[in-house]
Amino acid sequence: MSKIAINAADDLKKAIINAVEKAVANGDLTNAELPDFVIEVPADKKNGDLATNAAMAGARAFRTSPRNIANAIVNNLDLSKTYFERCEIAGPGFINFFLSPKYYSDILKDIAEQGENYGRSDFGGNEKIMVEFVSANPTGPMHMGNARGGALGDCLAAVLDKAGYDVWREFYVNDAGNQIEKFANSLNARFIQEVNGYDSIEFPEDGYQGGDIIDAVKLYISENGTELINADESIRKQTLVDFALPRNIAKMQADMKKYRIEYDKWFFESELHKSGAVAEVVEILKSKGLTYEQDGAVWYRNKQVVGELLEKQGKTPEEIEKLELKDDVIIRANGNPTYFAADIAYHKNKFDRGFTKLINIWGADHHGHVARLKGSMNAIGCNGENVEIVLMQLVKLMRNGELVKMSKRTGKAIQLGDLLDEVPVDSARFLFNTREANTQMDFDLDLAVAQDNQNPVYYVQYAHARICSILKSLQSEGINPRECTDEELQMLTAPEEIELINHLASYTEEIILSAKSYDPTKITRYVTQLATLFHKFYNACRVKGNDESLMQARLALCLSVKSVIKNVLEMFKITVPESM
Repeated sequence: MSKIAINAADDLKKAIINAVEKAVANGDLTNAELPDFVIEVPADKKNGDLATNAAMAGARAFRTSPRNIANAIVNNLDLSKTYFERCEIAGPGFINFFLSPKYYSDILKDIAEQGENYGRSDFGGNEKIMVEFVSANPTGPMHMGNARGGALGDCLAAVLDKAGYDVWREFYVNDAGNQIEKFANSLNARFIQEVNGYDSIEFPEDGYQGGDIIDAVKLYISENGTELINADESIRKQTLVDFALPRNIAKMQADMKKYRIEYDKWFFESELHKSGAVAEVVEILKSKGLTYEQDGAVWYRNKQVVGELLEKQGKTPEEIEKLELKDDVIIRANGNPTYFAADIAYHKNKFDRGFTKLINIWGADHHGHVARLKGSMNAIGCNGENVEIVLMQLVKLMRNGELVKMSKRTGKAIQLGDLLDEVPVDSARFLFNTREANTQMDFDLDLAVAQDNQNPVYYVQYAHARICSILKSLQSEGINPRECTDEELQMLTAPEEIELINHLASYTEEIILSAKSYDPTKITRYVTQLATLFHKFYNACRVKGNDESLMQARLALCLSVKSVIKNVLEMFKITVPESM
């Protein structure tokens, strides 16, 4: 709801409470306190704009039928200081309320006054919140999961910002640990094979098989020759990693920039190790008796910590047992910390930097890691409940109704960079936000490039361009929008006009609901519906007409729709065309 809509609901609640107090004072109701009640939008608009169950909620307290209570409320109700012009009792005691024309005119005036700030609220109270997303492994190119995670994460951060949070975007670069060792071993083997022949060395069984490893080695040789073959193996591995890793990270950063994603920080795991942060969390866990040594490694008592956490959440011992919880190694027998140890240190670092809420966008295959991360935060003295994980299902690329696995251009698995070469960024950012993160998604490549109303982003952009066209056409005839009076705006009484204004009024509330549920897809659905309602209005209500006042009122409505569409698209970093 807009501020006008929120105020309307708040004022109505106060009026209902005042009516009950007045009914008690004059003896229409017994002396009792009205319990909590609900004010909501009825499923059928014929039943009013808002309805309340206050009479049903008070039946036990006032010891009379809901219908009697409803009559007492209505008889003592003063709507003069609200946006409601009348009410009626329905069924067993529901009270339905109908908005006055002033409400609708004030909504349009509010949108005009707020402009680009319409939809923004202070719901989040400026709370410091971090959204960490993509965080792809830097040992290889980014894939379709990263494409979806990038769009979801960046647009969620935008929604949270609009809802009044102090938002920070972060990419966690895993440039240390086991995956870098595998990267070094893979580069080393491919280098030797390039220089001495394919059969000169067996490729590591757990090595990275991608063609990008071979490409990196060939690039190194083209720039530096093959002298590295004579170097000590440890030097050769480090040299190849130092050559390839920065290039991989630079490619990631370039792809993210092309995707219109700007991070506040690219945080390197290696920083945690150098600073001693990883060793610190291991010592904290040791001091709390939450570690033990076995087979030369240091283990974290994950089973105990998570079990206690789940027990507090109401899980039975039998339910916990079925989860088959296991302890985790945090220091390997060779003395190196595990990825999980670094992950604990990283999330502690986030809290230490003053963030009070941490949101991570993860692939669904990380489901089992959620409880152990939350538990580890509790174990080291942070609040695991302030770590929110958005789990994201897989993406399947489709073309002509068939699954696509290979790029037509390269003949290799499609990477994020390939997708952005083939599909407009507008389409990618919008379409990846049309399905909730927890649902599997088919990304239709044909739809993404289509320039027709079947493509949701084109459909929304066209609504904006259509309004610009209307304004331009009228301007060519010397007709320009002007400020309307309340009386003129209150001429907008057609069902299509009222429906459109009501939808505009709900934008701020949709932003808040989206922020609360960490679901930016609510906003793509909202703006798509807004475009639909605008086209419906345009087809039913002629903007240009003989009645100048009505024409200006309809132009004001067009401008409000244009403003909100622009706000949504710019929030999601999608272009806002004025012609198509």
